[in-house]
Amino acid sequence: MKITAALVKELRERTGAGMMECKKALTDNAGDVEAAIEAMRKSGQAKAAKKAGRIAAEGLVIIKQNDKNAAMVEVNCETDFVTKADDFKAFCEDVANTVLRNTPSNLEALQSSVEEARKNLIAKIGENINVRRFALMEANTDQLGVYLHGSRIGVLVEIEGAEQALIKDVAMHIAASRPLCISEDQVPADILAKEKDIFTAQAANSGKPANIIEKMVVGRIKKFLGEVTLLGQGFIKEPDKTIADLLKPSNATIKHFERFEVGEGIEKKTDNFADEVMQQVQQ
Repeated sequence: MKITAALVKELRERTGAGMMECKKALTDNAGDVEAAIEAMRKSGQAKAAKKAGRIAAEGLVIIKQNDKNAAMVEVNCETDFVTKADDFKAFCEDVANTVLRNTPSNLEALQSSVEEARKNLIAKIGENINVRRFALMEANTDQLGVYLHGSRIGVLVEIEGAEQALIKDVAMHIAASRPLCISEDQVPADILAKEKDIFTAQAANSGKPANIIEKMVVGRIKKFLGEVTLLGQGFIKEPDKTIADLLKPSNATIKHFERFEVGEGIEKKTDNFADEVMQQVQQ
């Protein structure tokens, strides 16, 4: 029987399990949803499935390199306490090494290759665990910058025509300053339009003439672009000098960068600590 998206959706809604778990269970049980649910319960996946809906916003960023590539992964868990556990650290290391070894084409392929280990770890530590994202860059030692700030922020950056000291400085800057993209032409049109609408509304409230309002909006857009683009940002060590200014003497070019910060963009749930402990005890 063909495993359709509708069948996977139904099983996910009924079990709370992840997409890959549901797809595999349906495949193993010829598309029979009831049989898939029973099989998942028998195998102990029900415990992992129960936790799959819980928010995992803590975790680790890991970077691994070999002679060909550099891999960066973010793996999430529910509490900071688990990030210090050897089992969780080992799993994160294994995920990063899997990226280096298999060079997966997408996140689904990576998740599939570590799914069994993920489920076993969930059952062991009692928290939801999620392999959230990965980045893979060619490890050209002349151009690649790698920076890990503790275990929560990681950066990979490729810069052509720069010395390693400069590349490291830019990597550290990216970690600290959170650029959205490299240059102004890469800023998504929808984000730029939204900011322009906000600035226009703010300027209109000033009561100034239309021609003055237009200049105010242009000025604020320019400031915004300088804040969110890597080339336009003031260098953290010399704020009066932009990253573009920093690269100019060596005629260096930033080709690509990736920045991961644990939990960014995930809406965290705030619980009373005593209630959280009680919830763990009652499970």
